Amino acid sequence: MASVVAQSHFIFGLRTEVNNNLCYVDEQTVVFPSGNNCVCYNTVQRCQRFIPGSEKSRDLHALAISANRRYLAVSECGEKATVTVFDLQHEQGRKRKVLTAGDAPIQEFICMAFSPDSKYLIGQTGAPEWMLIFWLWEKHKVLATVKTSNSNNPVNQVSFNPYNNMQLCVSGSGIFKLFRYAEGALKQTCFPKVESFNFLCHTWLTVERVIAGTDGGRLLVFESGNLRREIDLSAQAAQEKSDRLVEVKKIKDSEGDDGPGSPSIRALLSYSRGFACSFGSGLVRLFEKNEEDSFTLSREIRIPPDLDGDEMTPGEGQEIQTMCISPAEESVSISTDRGQLYIFDLSSGETDKQNLEHPHFDFLLQSFHSKSITGLSVCIRKAIVATSSLDHSVRIWNYETKMLELCKDFQEEAHSVALHPTGFYILVGFTDKLRLMNLLVNDIRTFKEFTVRGCRECAFSQGGHMFAAVNGNVIQIYSVTSFENILNLKGHSGKVRGIQWSCDDSRLVSCGTDGAVYEWNTQTGKRESESVLKSCSYSGVAFSADCETILAVGSDLTLKEIHDSQVLREVPADEVAHTAVAVSHSSRVVFTGTSIGTIRAFKYPLPTEKEWLTYQAHCGPVTKMAITFDDQFLLAASEDGCLSMWKIIDKEGRGLNSVRQIVHTEEILVTKSDLEEKAQNTLELKTRLEELQMENEYHLRLKDMNHNEKTRELSDKFTQEIERLKTTEQALRTQMEKQEREHQQSSDQLVAKHSEELKSLELSYSQKLIVEHERFQDLLREHQRMQEDYENRLEAVEESKTQALEELTQRYEAPLQEKTRLVAQCQEEAEQEILKFKEIIRQVEEDEKRITHDLKIKYEKKLHAEKKTSTNLKGEAGIMTQKFYSLQKQMDEKDAEMNTMKQERQKLLGLIRALESDIEDLKRQISGHEKTNQDKDKTIATLKKKNQELEKLKFVLDFQLNEFKKQIEPQQDDISEKKERIHQLEEELLQISRSNTHLKLNVSDLKLKLRAREKEVQKESQKVKDMETHLQRLQSDLHTCVSFIQEPKRLKESVQTIYARYASQADRVSDSRTRNGASNSRRVNIRHFIFKVEQSSEDEETVKAFNLQREHLEKTVNSLKSRLAKSAEEHDRVYNKIMKENVTLITEINDLRKELNVTKTQVKEHKAQLAAMKTTNKTRVKTEEGAKQEELH
Repeated sequence: MASVVAQSHFIFGLRTEVNNNLCYVDEQTVVFPSGNNCVCYNTVQRCQRFIPGSEKSRDLHALAISANRRYLAVSECGEKATVTVFDLQHEQGRKRKVLTAGDAPIQEFICMAFSPDSKYLIGQTGAPEWMLIFWLWEKHKVLATVKTSNSNNPVNQVSFNPYNNMQLCVSGSGIFKLFRYAEGALKQTCFPKVESFNFLCHTWLTVERVIAGTDGGRLLVFESGNLRREIDLSAQAAQEKSDRLVEVKKIKDSEGDDGPGSPSIRALLSYSRGFACSFGSGLVRLFEKNEEDSFTLSREIRIPPDLDGDEMTPGEGQEIQTMCISPAEESVSISTDRGQLYIFDLSSGETDKQNLEHPHFDFLLQSFHSKSITGLSVCIRKAIVATSSLDHSVRIWNYETKMLELCKDFQEEAHSVALHPTGFYILVGFTDKLRLMNLLVNDIRTFKEFTVRGCRECAFSQGGHMFAAVNGNVIQIYSVTSFENILNLKGHSGKVRGIQWSCDDSRLVSCGTDGAVYEWNTQTGKRESESVLKSCSYSGVAFSADCETILAVGSDLTLKEIHDSQVLREVPADEVAHTAVAVSHSSRVVFTGTSIGTIRAFKYPLPTEKEWLTYQAHCGPVTKMAITFDDQFLLAASEDGCLSMWKIIDKEGRGLNSVRQIVHTEEILVTKSDLEEKAQNTLELKTRLEELQMENEYHLRLKDMNHNEKTRELSDKFTQEIERLKTTEQALRTQMEKQEREHQQSSDQLVAKHSEELKSLELSYSQKLIVEHERFQDLLREHQRMQEDYENRLEAVEESKTQALEELTQRYEAPLQEKTRLVAQCQEEAEQEILKFKEIIRQVEEDEKRITHDLKIKYEKKLHAEKKTSTNLKGEAGIMTQKFYSLQKQMDEKDAEMNTMKQERQKLLGLIRALESDIEDLKRQISGHEKTNQDKDKTIATLKKKNQELEKLKFVLDFQLNEFKKQIEPQQDDISEKKERIHQLEEELLQISRSNTHLKLNVSDLKLKLRAREKEVQKESQKVKDMETHLQRLQSDLHTCVSFIQEPKRLKESVQTIYARYASQADRVSDSRTRNGASNSRRVNIRHFIFKVEQSSEDEETVKAFNLQREHLEKTVNSLKSRLAKSAEEHDRVYNKIMKENVTLITEINDLRKELNVTKTQVKEHKAQLAAMKTTNKTRVKTEEGAKQEELH
């Protein structure tokens, strides 16, 4: 036995042919088949636990998990079909029971299901028996069996009623049956007519309700086993998201599925809120119950076409095989027919807005290979492994982190792969070429191609300076530095299936299907040793750790050790062929892969007896094997598309001691352009950051300086103001005291004088104020009347303009639409006429060739003129666009002016408020002081000035109104010009319609002529045919008559018979030509007969003339065709010209509308300004009146 063992570590891949190949064990663990194992994967800890298949098992067919998530049933196919039940709560997945069908010769179980209480198990066998077996599995007892189908109608799924242990459902092609276990037998309880449906899946919703999905994309609802209704998914797909209610309709039992193009429903899943179903490729729909006993589409979840930049697994085209939901209903997982596993988190999907808008699945583990793995390679400097597959992809895995680092899809199939020892480069053999590529940080990029077609094997040397590639039966060695072909190793007569370099790169060993194992000298290209066994087809070869011996495996079921062309040892196998071999670098163990997918471990040196350890790894032949350079991991790839990783340990569970110290690096390749771009981006960001920091610091400093200066200025200003106020207060006190004394003295003197003068002044100024107030009121009334008149006039002008514009638009839009419709109709009619006349005009005569030539010249001149006009119109269109842009600029300027005016208005309002506060202060001061006559005179003068200013403002507004009127007048002129232009265009359209009618008349005349000519030609051709047959008969009779030239009597009789036979016919032919209706003469002499014979030569001349006439007619037909095409082109040009002019007119009308809107806005602004002036004037008048009243009091 080997002292070194292999322990399952990790596996990448999924068995797609296993039924129900994904199940939840708990919230964090799923179980799925991979290779020949069932894998329990923990999504949080990212670790795997393996449940291997039995030793005699050849394949897995189905999985089933119990309702309490404790037991897993696995259907295996070996010498006898078995169902093995495992206990998942046990760490190693302890085997509980192995169930069989008894003595019945069952080949396979295609599907299974546990009962709700996990006590019973049902299994459906395959063809040809199609038996349903009902077990009490813990006691290994078969309770009942029943035949469910025949060979023509396969069964796809069986299930228990989750609410009843004794009721179960079977569905398939034309099968939907409900069984109930009673009295020791399974009895069918319903017989629905569903022969036309192919049911792919079903699920229980309630105690009596089951929904089933068909391959035609239909969801059928069964209640108590009878078909009741259908959930119409096609109508739901066409509805908007706001209308989510699924249409449920009654259907007949005899209805069948849709066509093959409709999407199929392959998976159904029920949960507490409703159910989920797969619909076509890459789409899952979730339905929820509502109060009306129907279902509402709540969400659509898709497989994205590309989840990230590295992985290019297409979501479209992946059929969903299995769906399962976690026990807490927080996540949904699916498996696809391309061997991929996906998951969707329902709890995060409800809170994430992005998932609500575009929900999609994420990878459950990694993206796997979907087809056979053809190549496998490891390197010494990095903990990575490269694989190539027939699914056109190359993947880079990290066996330490158990992650997929890179994935690249190509157009061709990848047949081989080799990693450079540094891990920076990779060599991939494709169908057309061998490519050397760089392993970049996020891409695999080609930089050199070699013309090696269908390279099945390639390998880098240990030093990395050379590589070997197999080209058929020739091994080509290239230099990695110069890319030159150094050596060609020729000697194999069959295809080479394995190559390996020695430790010092001085030798190379190869094996092939020709039964030869050669050891080559890589310096000279000569063979150093050879071992040929023609009865064996070798598939794998390897050097021993010291490179002294060679280990080879092949079709002879033995493992050979070869040294100096001699087989030292042979280890026979048990009727199982070895397909791959790998030797540890510590020389302690040799691993081989077999054709049934198992891995065998042999002690080294090889034993003489059959002594090895067998591990269940894959379900297909092992294609490639490799051991990492530190002897820690064994990597195996298989045709089932799975990559398995095994940890190499000794019997005590410790890892092997490596002979050499391996240090893994973390460096990666980055292209210069990417690096420069990143460096440039970082440099720009750094400079931008520094600029922002400096700018912020500068602004802060400026703010601090400004703040300090302002505070200093304010403090100085306030101190100076305080000192000044103190001095003024002192001066005012002294002055006040002095004035009090003087005032006391003079007040007594002036009291009497002022009392008298006050009375007289009050009387005089009160009269003056009354007069001025009445005058001011008259002026205000006049101003208001003028303003109202002006506003009424403006409104009338606006209404008239709007009405005129609306009338113009209503007047011209309808004719324009009618004209465009007529033009389109004419164009369609012309196209129809052209199609009709194409076949007829082929045989029209050539009489009008000169006329067509003249018309051609004429129309070419017209075309030249039209081109000139079109260029002019293009120039005008450019000018109009420039005008449009200039008007837009003017509008923007006006908007800016409006904004500035608004700002000025706000400033003026603030100034007005400040002035009002000042006025109030002045009023208080004036009320404290005596009112003098001079102040009154000044107020009167200010009022006069204000009146003058109002008159000036009125004059300015009148002037602006006149200017607006002047601006509107040229626009009205432009509108009238446009009306005249439209009238001209309408006249041109009438002329074009007349020309079209004239052309139609010409065409009808030509058709009549053509028909007449056709009739004449048919008559002439019939005459020619008659004359030809007549002449042929006459020639044959004359030939017979000439043979009697020596016998006068017989000659006379033959001439008489010829006369009697042909004279009347010849007369009829001549009568038909002359149309005179002359009678047939019976007396004809030999001269008349000879004349008739000579007339046949004249008929040949008529044929020639007919041919000339025919050529003439063909030429005329061609000329008329060209003429018709040119007339159609001219018609199209005129139509395009009219359409362009209409477009220009519409744009001009739109521009005029915009200008009118601008003028309206300007008028509104002026109105607002006038209203503001009114309010200011009123406030001023009120303040002045209040001041006057205070003065009077």
